[in-house]
Amino acid sequence: MTDGGRRDYAVLALILALALALRLYGLNGPLWFDEITTVDTHLRLGWGEMMQSYSMNHHYLHNLAAKAAMQIFGESPWAIRLPALLFGLSAIAAMWVLVRRATDSGTAHATALLLALSYHHIWFSQNARGYTGMALFSTIGFLLFLSGLKDGRWRSWLWFAAAMAATIFTHLTGAFFFVTLGLVWLWRVVAAWRRGALDRDLIIKPFTGFLIGGLVTIALYAPLLPSLLRTVGGVAETSAGDPMQEYQSPLWTAYEAIRTGVGHAGPLVTLIGLGVLALSLLGAVALRRRAPLIAPVTFGHILLSVALLLAMGMRIWPRFFFTDIAFLLFLIVCGVQLVCFSTGPMLGRWLYRLALIGMVLVSGAMAARNYMAPKQDMAGAYRFAEAHRQPGERIYTIAYAAEVYRTHFHADWGAIFTEADYRAALDAPGPLTIVVVFPDRSFRSLPSLEADLSSGRLRKEAYLPGTLGDGGIVILHRDAAAGTAGGSGG
Repeated sequence: MTDGGRRDYAVLALILALALALRLYGLNGPLWFDEITTVDTHLRLGWGEMMQSYSMNHHYLHNLAAKAAMQIFGESPWAIRLPALLFGLSAIAAMWVLVRRATDSGTAHATALLLALSYHHIWFSQNARGYTGMALFSTIGFLLFLSGLKDGRWRSWLWFAAAMAATIFTHLTGAFFFVTLGLVWLWRVVAAWRRGALDRDLIIKPFTGFLIGGLVTIALYAPLLPSLLRTVGGVAETSAGDPMQEYQSPLWTAYEAIRTGVGHAGPLVTLIGLGVLALSLLGAVALRRRAPLIAPVTFGHILLSVALLLAMGMRIWPRFFFTDIAFLLFLIVCGVQLVCFSTGPMLGRWLYRLALIGMVLVSGAMAARNYMAPKQDMAGAYRFAEAHRQPGERIYTIAYAAEVYRTHFHADWGAIFTEADYRAALDAPGPLTIVVVFPDRSFRSLPSLEADLSSGRLRKEAYLPGTLGDGGIVILHRDAAAGTAGGSGG
């Protein structure tokens, strides 16, 4: 290895050390709703039982790793989140390798550093879900895809098949990325055929890689196929009845992804979105000769995912596009380089350094928001409600959060699903507390709840903030003396 190579790996090691420190801090914070559901309905099952039914909440390859970590280290939040942390760090390293091969070490260092500081990347690396695993395996798959097209070796395409299966076995939406790669491959085949330069290896080896990856994926999901088909088939129906219909809008998805990073809504979100789009497009221009497939795969995956999710009637969560963050940062870095160096080599070098410092400072400021609150403090809400509970006081929570509190926290709380449930709870005499998890959704589903809060029939006892979208928890209370007031709709 040359001195330059050693220096490059030393820089990568420092970036990964920084990324590790940022992800270790707060790793043991309270689990949020989806994480708790994963523990209760999946990780606590036997190894064989985990593979008997399909759920969108189960990220199978990740959950197998999380169960192993839980059995070794116990059921602490940090242990359950350990696989996501390790996958996240590995995803940064994999992206560094891809960028370094596609461009140069300086661009690889800049992209990896911004990933290490990324608010979203830190958030998901501390989230006991499969999204960092999807990002890792997708990045490795893309790297092998590019290598296979370049060197035509069987080894590249066989490992590509493994990365494909690992991605989709983590979460079904991982298939969208490999469908995008398949379309890019077909486009390359057609282009070569039209030039009269079609190589047999361009057809046989990639096709074999996709075929083996697909067959292995089907084999892995085989025990789950009946329930998988039922679940996917019912997605459109459940989404149609969701009171949060904006969750099915791609514009909401883009807005929410930026809003959670900057911490507030308003015109700034739109400006940042336009800036990301402009710099990404400039990055595509900058890479059109050195790495011409980066932009088509990135933008293609985003557009294809949106189209397929809309066609299936699914909610378009920002997390479905977590894989694209690394590629967008790569494009943004290249876009900034293009703008800066258009002023000339000498001035451009200084402008680029200043721009990179600016991006690092902004990313660091955004990353700090990860530590201002837990993702969602369900444990804190339980402690608060029980600590302030009066003799004879009834405690309720909204919809499916009640099941989490019953099974995970062993609470004797009631559940409110409908307006009738809510009126019955308020009509009964005595002190009353309502723990409102996902308040935006809950208040929209139960208009009387918000009306009674506004009228003073209920008072806000506490608010526990969360970095998750709609992740705050509102604790409402009614004293015993107010028990005869009744509900607004009673």
